[in-house]
Amino acid sequence: MDNCTLVIWLLVACVLLLDTIALYTRYPSKKKEGPMIGKSMTIGGREVQEDQIGDMETAAGVMAVLADGAGKAYGGRIASRTAVNTCLDIFSDYNAFYNPQYFFRKAFHCANKEILKVLGDESRGSASMGCVMVRAGYLYYALVGNVKVCVYREGNLVPISSGHTVAVLAEQKFHEGTISREDALTLLNNKRLYNYLGQDGFRDIELFDAPVRMKQGDIAVLMSDGVYELLGTREIEAVLGKKADCQQKAYDIIELVNQAPGEDKDNASIILLEWRA
Repeated sequence: MDNCTLVIWLLVACVLLLDTIALYTRYPSKKKEGPMIGKSMTIGGREVQEDQIGDMETAAGVMAVLADGAGKAYGGRIASRTAVNTCLDIFSDYNAFYNPQYFFRKAFHCANKEILKVLGDESRGSASMGCVMVRAGYLYYALVGNVKVCVYREGNLVPISSGHTVAVLAEQKFHEGTISREDALTLLNNKRLYNYLGQDGFRDIELFDAPVRMKQGDIAVLMSDGVYELLGTREIEAVLGKKADCQQKAYDIIELVNQAPGEDKDNASIILLEWRA
């Protein structure tokens, strides 16, 4: 090949390269649709971190789970870790979005059995647990105990779960007409759990009535009581409204917990899933 031919080939290669660059500049690759995940935890003023979190993405969608343990010594930590691992294992082996209700019930009831198997006695350890799944912009959730599930939309943090505290049960019974208004008011501040993982008398879970259709920028929020009982709704909304990624927002919310006055602060954990269409 003579020098003239070589120069021509080099010029052709340069033109093709410039055309390719122009094409990708004009038509950039589309960002993958799906939720962006952020998560953070703090031990607070406790000696043991009894909260446990996990998330998993498959071709079908994304699942996130948060468990808040309670018990003697490390019993609460063992219970919450067992619950999270069970949920992750079942999600990885089963197409949960084919029948979300079945998946949630199977995961929670199996987690209850596994905790009892590992700890032997519910007095040694138990756990609250919340689980959310997102696929194609639809949010599904289930929980037991007092983990809270919310959706942040257009500046407002909206709870979509109720929980299994005595106060919530009293309100339900009042609306059913089975207890008096006076008895309901007496129990409204009772935060004791009547349903949780790790008990022989485990009841059914709180389950979504219909999936929530998420909009661009909506954030699904999973948090333990160490977050929502210490921070006000406005404080959390202010962080969620910032121009930052989900991970930074999760860090910032937990940092507010760390900076809050008081030494006897509970474990606190949060998971954020922001929908990007």
